[in-house]
Amino acid sequence: MAVKGSGRTAGSGTGSGTAARAGGLPAWSSPADVRAASLRSWNSGELLREVGAPTGLHPRRRPLKHPSATALRTHYAQAADWAALWDPAPQGCSVERVSIGASTIGANLLPAAVVFETAADEIAFLGLAREAARFADLARQVAGVDAGLAEWARARPLELLRNGENAVTAASVAVWLAENPAPGIYLRQLSLPGVHTKFVENHRRLIDGMLGVLAPDRELSGKNYARRHGFLAAPDRVRVRFLDPSTAPAAGLLDVELTAAGFAGLRLDVERIVTTENLVNFLALPHMPRTLAVFGGGYGFEGIRDAAWIRGVELLYWGDLDTHGFHILDQLRSHHPHVRSILMDEETLLVHRDFWVREGSPTRAALHHLSAEESRVYEGLVAGEFGPSVRLEQELLDWDWVLPRLR
Repeated sequence: MAVKGSGRTAGSGTGSGTAARAGGLPAWSSPADVRAASLRSWNSGELLREVGAPTGLHPRRRPLKHPSATALRTHYAQAADWAALWDPAPQGCSVERVSIGASTIGANLLPAAVVFETAADEIAFLGLAREAARFADLARQVAGVDAGLAEWARARPLELLRNGENAVTAASVAVWLAENPAPGIYLRQLSLPGVHTKFVENHRRLIDGMLGVLAPDRELSGKNYARRHGFLAAPDRVRVRFLDPSTAPAAGLLDVELTAAGFAGLRLDVERIVTTENLVNFLALPHMPRTLAVFGGGYGFEGIRDAAWIRGVELLYWGDLDTHGFHILDQLRSHHPHVRSILMDEETLLVHRDFWVREGSPTRAALHHLSAEESRVYEGLVAGEFGPSVRLEQELLDWDWVLPRLR
């Protein structure tokens, strides 16, 4: 048999023998295999970068695993069917062929490689020419906002495609931030064409990526996005309950929310503070002499971080028995080393086994401010010693178990 085909003729090729695919078919390269390889180049952004700024990667030759002379003798019909997959050549490429079996069963020209002359050809092979044209148009628009962003578009072509016209709007915000490092207004006061009140908040990473190109020396630090960029921001707030009415600043003023600065400036006649990240538990805490309850809301204990006066009182933390609960405890203790955890021990965890749920996204962070017992429980949760991703929410604890351990 002479396997018919046209295209380039290569001087040699590497056969794959008769290694079997799933289903018993020989492991010869199919168009789907080449597509998968080219798709990896697309997904890395390589092909779109090559269109705009060729580096010499193309013409690109992708070798094919093809039948050997031995395979032709034993799998001739299959080899003929395989060769037919490459005739005609798929869109965007040409097929190199190699002569196999000349000294045994007679010369057969078999596909040995596909060649893409340009990145655009390889994109056409993937059927993504429309997306490539869209990228080119968006890149021109972004560069039109500021020439420096052409570099950003080349570096992040798929991010540009994902965001579409929003990337062009984000470019205008990034340019404005580069020119106004200390705006001194609230974030939602920013007035730019197409920038609605929540646009910046919803596209923070996109804008910051562009700003990193426009102002590479700008140092951005802090968790609060607005403050990080010099905007005014609402102050952190702290909610407290006076569990002993006699310590309240005024009669009936038992549940109060105040700014973190106001909290830091307090001088209260309390001996103990119970911090909890669960609102229900915060509200359900019973009367306790000279005790203040503080509601944190997850990782929201920034409000008490700078309150130096609480270093002179007993500080308790009651969090969820899961990896993030211990992570919050670790962060709080990094600022207030004397904080003591309550109801976050192995006994409490095991007694409430019937209330365990699965933690959605456990952390595996290295924690450096836990006690030996806390570390054992945390590491057991991380390692799955109690079960996969075990989580015990604090509001599910039996109050008959809780109350004796709060006093």
